[in-house]
Amino acid sequence: MTALDTAPAAPVDVGPTRGWHVPVWLAVVAASVPMFMATLDNLVMTSALPVIRADLGSSVGQLSWFVNAYTLSFATFMLPAATLGDRLGRRRMMLVGLTVFTLASIASALSTTSEALIAARAVQGLGAAAIMPLSLTLLASAVPPARRAAAIGIWGGVSGLGVALGPVIGGAVVEGVSWQAIFWLNVPVALVAGPLLLLAIRESRGTWQRLDVAGVLMLGGAVFLGVWGIVHGNDDGWSDPRVLVPLVVAALLLPAYVLWARGRSYAVLPLRLFSSRNFSVANVIALFFTIGMFGTVFLLAQYLQIVQGYTPLEAGVRTLPWTAAPMVVAPIAGALAPRVGLRPLLSIGLVMQTASLVWFAVLTETGAAYPAFVPALLLAGVGMGLTFAPMATAVLDGLPDSDFAIASSANSTVREFGVAIGVALLTAVFLANGGELTPFGYDGAIGPALLTGAAAVAIAAVASAFAPGRGKAVSPRA
Repeated sequence: MTALDTAPAAPVDVGPTRGWHVPVWLAVVAASVPMFMATLDNLVMTSALPVIRADLGSSVGQLSWFVNAYTLSFATFMLPAATLGDRLGRRRMMLVGLTVFTLASIASALSTTSEALIAARAVQGLGAAAIMPLSLTLLASAVPPARRAAAIGIWGGVSGLGVALGPVIGGAVVEGVSWQAIFWLNVPVALVAGPLLLLAIRESRGTWQRLDVAGVLMLGGAVFLGVWGIVHGNDDGWSDPRVLVPLVVAALLLPAYVLWARGRSYAVLPLRLFSSRNFSVANVIALFFTIGMFGTVFLLAQYLQIVQGYTPLEAGVRTLPWTAAPMVVAPIAGALAPRVGLRPLLSIGLVMQTASLVWFAVLTETGAAYPAFVPALLLAGVGMGLTFAPMATAVLDGLPDSDFAIASSANSTVREFGVAIGVALLTAVFLANGGELTPFGYDGAIGPALLTGAAAVAIAAVASAFAPGRGKAVSPRA
């Protein structure tokens, strides 16, 4: 969901662009536009969910799958797509991903049932998995080393913009046209982005590495089955074999992966990375932070429409104090990190977010009007901004340069898994407390769900005590 703050190891260029010198700005645009689409589609549906529910007759569980189908396939296949890009050509794989993403967007727009939309969203996430990591790698190879840090900073800003504008653009398009137009919008953008990639970005490849198919299936299967069990637990019963078996299998797949990956250098998520305490701590923070915060985004975006009566666009605009604040705060946090260290920034940011979610729980249960939400939204946004850059930097602290790319991609994967688990978990708590998508169906249900999110972020805040202190922050190199 958020931008990677580091460039991967220097790639091997293959077949440079001929005929003219490509301006740096054009290379940045070519690499950033597809990535903007991929990040935008993470949250673009949140403002449209009540409208889609009314049109397709979707259940609350299906609404969560509209988001989770995308994030799960996105997270599961991000690392394998990067490996295939190293072997087959990064630009080629990114174009394949862009094509899959666009065709799946068309399928999403044409969906007439909830099941069809869920399936199309899963394929859309598969295409996004080949766009997000490869766009950064290609950008790093397309610009001179002296300008690489600035170019990656712009790339990160565009990624943050996609997250911030997702609910707003989704709301505007739904209100002005239809929910299907959210997906049709991707088609003309892709028709421009594809030729631009061919024109402005050189092909490149990395070190050949064996593809860990078994590892992908184990990790992806563990999260998919875990989310499946959580989503269906309330409807089918927590002791129902259709719920219990997936949860047990999910729990068994994680240690099975550890046994499989031990001693395998080509493992999709190499265990050697976890020998770095900072890498492990940063990913614990990433997982629980995204579980709490993005599970809350999912519920709150619907609350603003269903309970407070705002249109999709009005609801999207009203989330901006939260979603847009990190774009201002994150660069400041990145500049402060070398001076004050990562630990205080992470701790303060995560405590602020924990407090904001408790505040949201109180406001929603007491039926407060929107103006009362603004300070809490700002608190959450500033807290997120203080977390993003230091968390990404902590992932790399103490690792060799050769592991920067895989470590950054692994952190992105963990965050996406956190989004899926958070949406499923907070929705399950909401339903378990009698929640319904009606103006009075949130009473007594949304509070416990948001407090569950606050507890998750609080775990991340405790973990931040073990993050690098002052003078130990790294400055990732391209």
